[in-house]
Amino acid sequence: MALRLVQVNFKARDDSALGRFWAEALGWGVSSEGPGVTNVEPVGFVWPDPVAVCVDVVAVPDPETVKYRVHLDLATTSAAHQAELVARLMELGATPADVGQGDVPWTVLADPEGNVFCVLEPRENYRDTGPIAAVVVDCADPRAMARFWGEAMDWSLHEVTDDHAVLRSAKGVGPYLEFLRRPGTPTVWNRVHLDLLPYPGDDQAAEVARLRALGATDIDVGQGDVPWTVLADPEGNEFCVLTPR
Repeated sequence: MALRLVQVNFKARDDSALGRFWAEALGWGVSSEGPGVTNVEPVGFVWPDPVAVCVDVVAVPDPETVKYRVHLDLATTSAAHQAELVARLMELGATPADVGQGDVPWTVLADPEGNVFCVLEPRENYRDTGPIAAVVVDCADPRAMARFWGEAMDWSLHEVTDDHAVLRSAKGVGPYLEFLRRPGTPTVWNRVHLDLLPYPGDDQAAEVARLRALGATDIDVGQGDVPWTVLADPEGNEFCVLTPR
């Protein structure tokens, strides 16, 4: 039994506008499964596929402005590409963000609704990830998070230290999932969370029970009666287990 990381979910005031921003940022297309939901994924993509972790933007009445524990790192192929991408993103409505990064070779921006993300300098290990180099989660204990998420998903552990843990699809494609140690990580509701999907034929309830045994807890974020299950990992990060497809 295992789960797949299939999408990053953004809460937004205007899902359509924020979805268009991320589609332009990633060079992907947009679609919608219903009012208040904008899907961002590669053109011609057949969901799900580990070559891409997609972006879902969901409208909520008043998303809180908080320090986010989950953000995206965008890949670039050259210094010129990095500069061009930063300039283009700012034309699309991104703004510079100061999260205490200091003098670093990457650029920290915020999207039009304030979600922080990074445009990385060229790095060899991200040369084949696609536009999203990594989904990054701030945490207190990367080793513990790697144990939980490594058991939860069918992804492979590439690196683990006291400060950093890195996982990637066992097929060696798509972005990385990285956990960075940041003391004092806030325990507040996330505007950005991960969505996991069981394999066809697997039982959603059995997967949820397995995650609880690994240390996940049930959490109520006002979801009501929905077909997916909302859980929190051992450090309180919300995530959803979707129904198998």
